Amino acid sequence: MIRREEWNGSLAAFAAMLAITLTLTALFQPVPVRGEVTIEPLDINTADVEDLTLLPGIGSAKAKAIVAYRKEHGLFTTVAGLLEVSGIGPSLLEKLEGRITVNE
Repeated sequence: MIRREEWNGSLAAFAAMLAITLTLTALFQPVPVRGEVTIEPLDINTADVEDLTLLPGIGSAKAKAIVAYRKEHGLFTTVAGLLEVSGIGPSLLEKLEGRITVNE
């Protein structure tokens, strides 16, 4: 049989460990890093400037160029269509592989 003092001590120890665990879990959650993390491929036909800047190698100027190109020429039919946008070349397109898509 557990005495009341032992039970209270065990409960206090459990509460302290739980608090420490929750604190450490909150502190060590991965933080999304701009340009490094996307949850699912980004549709370049619907993404706005802010969304596009989350992609690696796409800053504000390139994001604005993508949106402007899309407005002027219409929707992209393929991901490779980004090569028509000034400042986007094959190496950047390779970095974006798997991170972008074109939905109709």
